[in-house]
Amino acid sequence: MSSSVKLSLIQMRDAGSKDKSIDASIRWIEKAAAEGAQVICLQELFATCYPCQSEDHDNFDLAESIPGPTTEALQPVAERLGVVIVAPLFERRAPGVYHNSAVVIDADGSIAGVYRKMHIPDDPLYYEKFYFIPGDLGFKVIPTRFAKLGVGICWDQWFPEAARLFALAGAEILLYPTAIGWIDEEKEEFGEGQRDAWMTAMRAHAIANGIYLGAPNRVGIEGRVEFWGSSFIASPRGEILSQGDCSSDQIVSADCQFADIDVVRTHWPFLRDRRIDAYGDLMKRWID
Repeated sequence: MSSSVKLSLIQMRDAGSKDKSIDASIRWIEKAAAEGAQVICLQELFATCYPCQSEDHDNFDLAESIPGPTTEALQPVAERLGVVIVAPLFERRAPGVYHNSAVVIDADGSIAGVYRKMHIPDDPLYYEKFYFIPGDLGFKVIPTRFAKLGVGICWDQWFPEAARLFALAGAEILLYPTAIGWIDEEKEEFGEGQRDAWMTAMRAHAIANGIYLGAPNRVGIEGRVEFWGSSFIASPRGEILSQGDCSSDQIVSADCQFADIDVVRTHWPFLRDRRIDAYGDLMKRWID
C-alpha cells in the first residue's frame, strides 16, 4: 500500500457498441496512466448503453460472465500499465441470474475482487429490478496494490449504512461508479436540485467517515435521459478536489493523501463517538 495514490475517474458517453466502448475506455485508461493515475475507475455499465430505460428481454444479451470478454480485454491493460482498474459491468452469473457488478483488476492484471450492487432501484426509466438481483457479497473492502477500495454502484451511493460499513472494514477510498441523469421532462424544474442532492449525499459520506470518495458518472443523451456527468473526487473533509463538467468525455483526477484520513478522524472523531450499543433498531424496516 502507498502513502498516497493518484485516483482518476473516466467520464464517458456510450460509444454505440460494446467493442467500441471498451476500445474507448482503454484509450482513456492509457491517457490517465500516462498522467500518473494509479487507480482508475470507469462508470456504471461502462461497456454498454444504460439498458434499464425499458423492460426488454433482448437487453439481457448485453450481459457477460466474470471473468469474460471485458475483463479479458482489460486485465492485460492493467498489467501493462501497472494500474488498478475498476470496471463495472452487466454480469451474467448463471441462466436467469444477473447482477449489476464491478470488477476490480489489480495492477498485476489479476482480479482482486468483485462487488455486486446491493441496492436495486425501480424508478421511471431506471427499471433495474427487471434486470438485476441484489448483490450477495456484502460491503467487502477489496485490497489492491495501491489502496483498499470500497466499491458501491450508483443507487448504493444514497445509503449511509453502506458507506459506513465500507469505512469500518478499512476502505481508504470509496468509489461509486454511476449512471444518473436528468429525465427530459423534469430537468428544467428539478434538475439542478437533483444533481446537488447527488453530490451532497456523497460528500456527507466522505465527511462522516473521514474517507476519500470518487464518483464517475456517464455523459450523453440516451433515450429520454441526459446523463449529467459531473464526476467528482472528494476529500475526507468533503472538499471537492476535482470535478468534471456535465457533457464532456474526460478524466477527473486527484491525489489522495492517506495520512489525511487519520488527521481528519482524530479531529472529527465520529468513529470514536459512535454508540454501537444503541443502533440495534437499524435492523428494522420501520420502528413502530
